[in-house]
Amino acid sequence: MNSNDAVTRGAHAPTADLPPAQSFELFPTRIWQVPLPRLASRLPAWIAAIEAMRAAAPTPAGRTNRGGWNSVDQAVLQQPAFAELQPLVRRYCLQAFREMGVNVPAFELQSWVNIHDRGGFNFQHMHEGALLSGTFYLQVPEGSGALVFKDPRPGVLNAYARGAGANAYKDIQLRPSPGLLVLFPHWLEHFVEPHANDTPRICIPFNALPR
Repeated sequence: MNSNDAVTRGAHAPTADLPPAQSFELFPTRIWQVPLPRLASRLPAWIAAIEAMRAAAPTPAGRTNRGGWNSVDQAVLQQPAFAELQPLVRRYCLQAFREMGVNVPAFELQSWVNIHDRGGFNFQHMHEGALLSGTFYLQVPEGSGALVFKDPRPGVLNAYARGAGANAYKDIQLRPSPGLLVLFPHWLEHFVEPHANDTPRICIPFNALPR
């Protein structure tokens, strides 16, 4: 018997007694979503308040928003009109900090309005300097662009696998609805796809900033 015979016999040996390899999910990135139907009755008044803000100061602030309007004011949730929303945003920020396993920091909310008219979008960016970021959606008509989170692993751009499989490269599309609150790590790069409706897409993005 030569060595080639031994290799051949080994290749065909029974494998029923071999356990499967155990898999481990490393480097998870957690975001949070919570629908708030209890606020549905408040949305029309909030949308009207935002439309009045735009009419009073029609020049957009710019930043990453294109093809629409965003507020220069970055303390929107401190306005009396949004008194019911602001503590809910803080509540879910506190939950996120606890799940992140950190001491809950003293923080304040920076918040502004984003409106996308037809064709409007936000280009890719992150919220540098924040502790946590998020958005509350007020008006999301049919054809609204998705919020797209970029895969944060730099090396995965070269991955052989694409899609939902293990170790694959995949950007995540989040398609929001009115009354949805979303939280995500401030360092998670994201963009908003172009809006395809004549009715504007309206949201209030926010950051938890260190106080």
